[in-house]
Amino acid sequence: MRCVSIVEGKLQLVERETPDPGPYDVVVAVRGAGINAADLMQRDGNYPAPEGWPPDIPGMELAGVVSAVGDRVHEPLLGRRVCAIVGGGAQATHCLVPSEHLLFVPDHVSWDQAGGFPEAFTTAHDALVTQGQLQSGERVLISGATGGVGVAAVQIAHALGAHVIAVTRTSEHHERLRECGANETVTLDQVSDLERVDVVLELVGAANLTNAQRVLNPFARVVVIGVSGGGSKVELDLRYFMSSRSSLTGSTLRSRTRKEKGEVADRVNQTLVPRWRTGEVHVPVARTFSLDEVDDAYTYFGEPGKFGKVVLRIEG
Repeated sequence: MRCVSIVEGKLQLVERETPDPGPYDVVVAVRGAGINAADLMQRDGNYPAPEGWPPDIPGMELAGVVSAVGDRVHEPLLGRRVCAIVGGGAQATHCLVPSEHLLFVPDHVSWDQAGGFPEAFTTAHDALVTQGQLQSGERVLISGATGGVGVAAVQIAHALGAHVIAVTRTSEHHERLRECGANETVTLDQVSDLERVDVVLELVGAANLTNAQRVLNPFARVVVIGVSGGGSKVELDLRYFMSSRSSLTGSTLRSRTRKEKGEVADRVNQTLVPRWRTGEVHVPVARTFSLDEVDDAYTYFGEPGKFGKVVLRIEG
């Protein structure tokens, strides 16, 4: 197989043996692989892959066709259109995936869009629904709303019947966010002037949370799942949390156990994939690149001003 390899902080395309599936695994012939901030961090030596995953092949999400199955996989998966989050190795023509982590791609969805679905929508769904317990009619504040997870969160929150407030650094993409379901769109400097909110989905970090802590409703839930460009250290005024009886929690997916990730995938298959199938949620793609253009793809991902996912288009 062909794959991206990290060699001394640089990306190279190399040939490797195509993996064989373990008893409960499948091999996916990859057609699309979304790029995420963790990939850039891994390239720079700041975010090693979890144990058991390729240490030098980046990529946390993929979409493609199941090309091989383990001898204890009883569900008929061979040839199915699937996508999944993985601990690494997605930026390759083939990737090993635990069978219970698969999400099933609707027939009408392109590989570009499918390649950008699993990480963004799984992360957003887990943070909003499982961690944040978002309910219909509640007000939710979503920072970093133009990125892949942010756009997914806006759509999911809208589908749940919440009042969605999307926060961005500039007003450039506010109209597109409203088309995705945002009821209000504001910039970072306007957050402290908002009416109070019930849930904060924090993707930026200190740049947003410094102001968001001022607008918490009683029993508000703050879920931190990213600190992209906004700083990881924030000064909290605990009086805001005490007076509102709010909670603050954080979450990541990559370090969870195989069983935990399987449970997350099952919830997404049951509750979110049907909305994807009907078109209630979709994956905006900012730009696609071929596997040979992986350096350009990483450079573009690191630039500001994008809306949606950056995806590698992969051919076997």
